[in-house]
Amino acid sequence: MKRKTQTHEEKLADTRVEMGSGNVFADLGFANPEELLAKAQLVFEIQKAVKKKKLTQTEAAEKLGLTQPKLSILLKGQFKGYSTDRLIRFLRILGQDIDIFVTPKLSNKQAHLHVYSSVVKPSFTIAAKAR
Repeated sequence: MKRKTQTHEEKLADTRVEMGSGNVFADLGFANPEELLAKAQLVFEIQKAVKKKKLTQTEAAEKLGLTQPKLSILLKGQFKGYSTDRLIRFLRILGQDIDIFVTPKLSNKQAHLHVYSSVVKPSFTIAAKAR
């Protein structure tokens, strides 16, 4: 007997979907997921700044003191080996202001880190575990 191939709808019906936490690195079980998410957002802002300035990767890499291949790898999201401070320095070199605000948490909930983009609302929120 010939087996019937599943339709697209049947395949979707068999798919299990889980709601994410908002931090893909935490969902995948990475160590230090808050730091990784912050770095990913900083890399995204670097990419936006390069695009806004209409720089080629070679031009941007020269400004940042990198080679073009290293910048290409960074902009593809491979930021292992880059500190948060270094990514912030790249943004400043690209003409971006960086503001850091520290405020006391207002409740018994976990303290959070908010990273704001050039838009008014926060790009993402990170929960920090109290020690």
